[in-house]
Amino acid sequence: MRSASGNGFDSSDSFAVSGAAERTARLHDIPPSITPSHGDDSHLLSRIASPADVKALAPDELAELCREIRTTLLAYGHQHGGHIGSNLGMVEATVALHRVFDSPRDRIVFDVSHQSYVHKMLTGRAGAYMDPDRFSEVTGFTNPDESKHDQFVLGHTGTSISLACGLAKTRDMEGPNSGIGNVIAVIGDGSLSSGVAFEGLNNAAEQGGNLIIVFNDNEMSIAGDFGGMYGPLARLRASGGTAQPNLFNAFGLDYRYVEAGNDVSALVAAFEEVRDIDHPVVVHIHTLKGAGYDGEETHADRQTASASPVSFDSPTGVHPTDNVNHSEPWHSDHCNLSDHEPHEGQCEASHWQNPDAAIGKPDDPRKHYGKMAMAALEPRFAAEPGLVVISPATPGSNGITHEFRERAGAHYVDTGITESHAVAYAAGIARAGGTPVVATTASFFQRAYDQFFQEMSLNRSRVTVLDFLGGLSGSDNTHSGAYDVTMFSNIPGATMLVPTSARDYLADLAWATAPAGSADAPAGPVVIRVPGEAILTAERDATLLPVTGGQIADRPQSTSLPVSVSSASGGISAATVRGTVSVTAQRAGVRHMLDWRVNQTGSHVAIIGLGNAYPLAEQTAAALSADYGITATVIDPRQCTSLDSDVLESLRDGHQQVITLEDGQLEGGWGEKVTAYYANHHVSDGSRNPRVLNFGAAKEFTDRVPLGELNERYGLTVEQVTEAITRCF
Repeated sequence: MRSASGNGFDSSDSFAVSGAAERTARLHDIPPSITPSHGDDSHLLSRIASPADVKALAPDELAELCREIRTTLLAYGHQHGGHIGSNLGMVEATVALHRVFDSPRDRIVFDVSHQSYVHKMLTGRAGAYMDPDRFSEVTGFTNPDESKHDQFVLGHTGTSISLACGLAKTRDMEGPNSGIGNVIAVIGDGSLSSGVAFEGLNNAAEQGGNLIIVFNDNEMSIAGDFGGMYGPLARLRASGGTAQPNLFNAFGLDYRYVEAGNDVSALVAAFEEVRDIDHPVVVHIHTLKGAGYDGEETHADRQTASASPVSFDSPTGVHPTDNVNHSEPWHSDHCNLSDHEPHEGQCEASHWQNPDAAIGKPDDPRKHYGKMAMAALEPRFAAEPGLVVISPATPGSNGITHEFRERAGAHYVDTGITESHAVAYAAGIARAGGTPVVATTASFFQRAYDQFFQEMSLNRSRVTVLDFLGGLSGSDNTHSGAYDVTMFSNIPGATMLVPTSARDYLADLAWATAPAGSADAPAGPVVIRVPGEAILTAERDATLLPVTGGQIADRPQSTSLPVSVSSASGGISAATVRGTVSVTAQRAGVRHMLDWRVNQTGSHVAIIGLGNAYPLAEQTAAALSADYGITATVIDPRQCTSLDSDVLESLRDGHQQVITLEDGQLEGGWGEKVTAYYANHHVSDGSRNPRVLNFGAAKEFTDRVPLGELNERYGLTVEQVTEAITRCF
């Protein structure tokens, strides 16, 4: 789903603009003399090789450095894409941090770390943002493998204060020999909604000692800020930091407020005041998200998705804007999706910017199938008051558009960046008889693992989970969804469905969200892995499904059909196997939602392709037929919670090999269960014990490796699977 350039979890999201907009949505009208080029000593940024160079600048040069950084970020966003909005807002703060503190002795921990681009520029990596040939040299997040100035590999939210507490604890225990000076945590107002951030604040106050928490308040999360604490924070801003209740004082923390969060001189003064402080302190800075995007035009006047060049009458390129202080941010922001028409202030689109090369491309799978799910749920709202869609802060990325949110009203809830709370909240809704649907990215759901076990599954809560970006992708190492099947499919009482078409996807959603008490409704939680790139591509090009052409038989409606083996062909009757239902499904009273579907009957080889790997199953079968005259049985299991023992037993006759394909972690995954089944159900007739070959991903973290390259690495190509099959004959 994501390109190799991915500096964040939205790196394959595509702009949806007209052809006219595509022609004009460019930053190429910025004169080359304005855009710093690596090695050109006439530009300050080109001369910054370390924080020492920032300290060596004259005070009046800091604003010019900020202007050059901002111009570089704008150009980089159009050429490469990334989390540009958060970085534009943090330009002055990051310059001030490196002006005042002495990294890496003074440890700076960036929460999420998607706002660390400026930090990277000032710590020897500026060329990776100025030279297109070097864009791939850096990740979109901090990474100690890149630089000693990066403390952690981070990509999820809310942990910076806890991490900083740990650094400070060791420093205080070891004393001067620790080599650690000031410890600074940088966290935004959106991240503060995460529960672990409050746990960190609570610990920091009791631990004491030097700990500086820079609270970057730009009045935005990924979408809007949601939660009761944002009212008191707004009053703190309005009062210049004097209003009560003060959230941070309530934790027992010292507190300072800086209104001019995009004034580098004011920030330098504020940080100098707290440097070497002997107790924890919060420095609350009020910044403008996306500072430097064109903020002067109204939405009606804006006809492109481009950012204007920074203005020369502004020392840092920050435009005046009135796109702040909205009581309902999702109404005020006309940007339809998270990568469309970025601008200053309360703008969801500035969270992630796609490069110009992506403009005009069709929706990626997350948006495509996300919109599809919301369109299916919305007509039910009027008759089902308990039907609620819950998004922990990432709606636009997953196709939950502004228009949908407005129409949904109370049927849509953004809980903030609170995956654990979102799942527990959904369990509460379900317990009361409601129908909750929780939607976010696979790697973010890892943060709610305990709630999946306890509140959701142990309590048999009727929660539907839409699992986006599951499986292999070219994402960074903090946002890989390759582990979702291993996680969800092994939770007792949970059902994980893995649809391979839009039709099955919507049928799965309808079944999972069937009102409580309705016939054949599931008895507990259901996780639906949203189809990925391979499925959507095949749906758009049916030639990629050479066995079925995308045309599959409807699900059977009978409650049970016997298994029948065709002795003449040595294979399976397709009509019969499509009618089988597993013992597990029968016991659950489920209407064939867990039975496997055989889309082609054959002999010698059975290929079972799970989810996104299913098109590969058909393509491999076609290659076996064309090159070796083998007609393989092709099976779509449609779920990874249980094995269809009826189908597996039927494969004993006429099949020497069973092949499992999955685009996720192989170890502890789904395919090994098929292997274990035959190993644990060995029969005396050796000819009826097929050999099982499992294909899937290694247990490893990968960082921005293109999807095609990953498939090659793991043997998930037609050529590699075919070669392995034929080698065994």
